[in-house]
Amino acid sequence: MSIFRSAVFTAAAAGLLAGILLAALQTYATVPLILKAETFENADGGGHHHGAPEAASTDASASVPVAAASAGEEEEAWGPEDGFERFAYTTGANIISGFAFALLLVAASELAGGIRNWRQGTLWGFAGFAVFTLAPGLGLPPELPAMPAADLLARQVWWIGTVAATAAGLALIAFRGTIPLSVLGVALIVLPHIIGAPQPESHESPVPADLHHQFVVAVTVTNLIFWVALGGIVGLVRQRFFGQPDTLGASIA
Repeated sequence: MSIFRSAVFTAAAAGLLAGILLAALQTYATVPLILKAETFENADGGGHHHGAPEAASTDASASVPVAAASAGEEEEAWGPEDGFERFAYTTGANIISGFAFALLLVAASELAGGIRNWRQGTLWGFAGFAVFTLAPGLGLPPELPAMPAADLLARQVWWIGTVAATAAGLALIAFRGTIPLSVLGVALIVLPHIIGAPQPESHESPVPADLHHQFVVAVTVTNLIFWVALGGIVGLVRQRFFGQPDTLGASIA
């Protein structure tokens, strides 16, 4: 039970700090782009219907496909007001996501012997970024409001499969070390992209291409900073709750 408690406390501290950092970055990097895209959505009368448009997410899992309400439902659905209320809800969502991701990071790293220090933690953070943001984002880039999208269930299945395959592939490459297993790891990482992510019937959108490009870059950079910070913070606070990692953990990075 003490190990479980230590993992929860470590994840809570890291998730809290990294979630607040991400919310602050998003306030200046991604939220203005979402608000600008919403003006195109409103001017277009609800956007195109070649696929189910998904509302842009501003939390740590911005690349995770989520459902969006229809144009009629959006008029009646409650949403936080722009300004402090929106920032507060975004921060809360980021902290919850940060805690969940930190818990996964702690659990995975403990299976490998534990994170030795903040430098090793940042390497684990880079791995988390590659698994949860970079790899799935290559097939399903973050989307702005009014942008068309493929079937939600198909996107979610592909996203989960890509995350699992990338995580398994990186683990084989990093912890096994043999050439055959490393080749298998690379194959697992590449496989979801060979299969291909589900795509909408048409990519027509009232949102300008350069605005979407800016949003993809902003989401990618903010999530990179989030993951590096998350891993580094886990490395800093881990020893307070777990003590020194064993020799396996000390041998990594």
